Amino acid sequence: MADGSISTGKGVQFFFDITDGANTVAVKYVGNDLPPDLFEEGQGTIATGRFKDGFFEATELLAKHDESYMPKEVIDALKEQGIYQEPTGS
Repeated sequence: MADGSISTGKGVQFFFDITDGANTVAVKYVGNDLPPDLFEEGQGTIATGRFKDGFFEATELLAKHDESYMPKEVIDALKEQGIYQEPTGS
């Protein structure tokens, strides 16, 4: 997702740009759900929907993360059990 491109609309609707570094597509989210927790600028995003009126109208958003991602709740539970290990550098 392009940095500095998120802006809000009515309800849960909002706008942002998706870029691969060479090309950029304007996206209008028209779904009913709030964006995923990992949805933020500079992160990988998967959007499903269709092109309409010059925008890609996204009805579903997924925030992409790498294979080392672990939800905070899982990390906290593993720490409580004394078995959590910090990931090593990439």
